[in-house]
Amino acid sequence: MDIPNESTAKQLKAFIERVERLEEEKAALASDIREVFAEAKSVGFDTKAMRQIIRIRKKDENERQEEEAVLDTYMRALGMAPDFGDE
Repeated sequence: MDIPNESTAKQLKAFIERVERLEEEKAALASDIREVFAEAKSVGFDTKAMRQIIRIRKKDENERQEEEAVLDTYMRALGMAPDFGDE
């Protein structure tokens, strides 16, 4: 592999330094998120449920409805949800 010229080396260093800064920011944000969940938990909220709601809210409405329908079908098949036809 060829040794990069000075200009290319500077460009490479700049990219690496940008990624390093972004990684630091990402770690700080992850820490902030953990703190918010800890605060919510300390006042009695279920953080597992909160995380699930956050995942659901990220999804498109149609995608969410499709997933819920499949989940409902599977739960009924396994006897984990009432089958309205059996009532």
